[in-house]
Amino acid sequence: MAFQFFYIADYYFHEEAILSTWDIKHENFGWLLCWGDLVWVPFTYTLQAFYLVHHPHELPAWGTAAIIALNMTGYAIFRGANIQKHKFRKDPTHPIFGKKPDYIQTARGTPLLVSGWWGISRHMNYLGDLLMALAWCLPALFEHPLPYLYLVYFLILLVHRERRDSAMCLAKYGKDWERYCERVRWRMIPGVY
Repeated sequence: MAFQFFYIADYYFHEEAILSTWDIKHENFGWLLCWGDLVWVPFTYTLQAFYLVHHPHELPAWGTAAIIALNMTGYAIFRGANIQKHKFRKDPTHPIFGKKPDYIQTARGTPLLVSGWWGISRHMNYLGDLLMALAWCLPALFEHPLPYLYLVYFLILLVHRERRDSAMCLAKYGKDWERYCERVRWRMIPGVY
């Protein structure tokens, strides 16, 4: 529950950066998004806590510390990547990891960031989100698959979203997007996908 509270508080704190994310810019507000935000998200995000209420158990201190470290690592990647992109959109000269940002200038005039987290994979923010999702599920251990429904659903959603984003960017940027994909090879998980 503390992880989820922190996640929600973070969104309020970084509200300006949220306005430039895929959800706001490209998802149409309609029944699916409304139902998803009001029903599906609260249901899936709380499955682990609900499961633990009915199946309580103790975690060793090392297990708790490892889960907290996993969540914070995921958060650092997720928030770090999103903030880098947000700051780059506002000011393409803003340093990333203490250096001048590297980018591909497109024929449309829009620069494509290829440094920082965005030089490692095209959606490192999704990897961070998935690491946090795993950290939310792990306290339930492995006695039942139900607490992991959230992680599985989220993985499917993010892979599907990444594929749509890639197709949209290819249509929008053409050869510049192909150059970008050659430069930033991995879609979400470096070395894997």
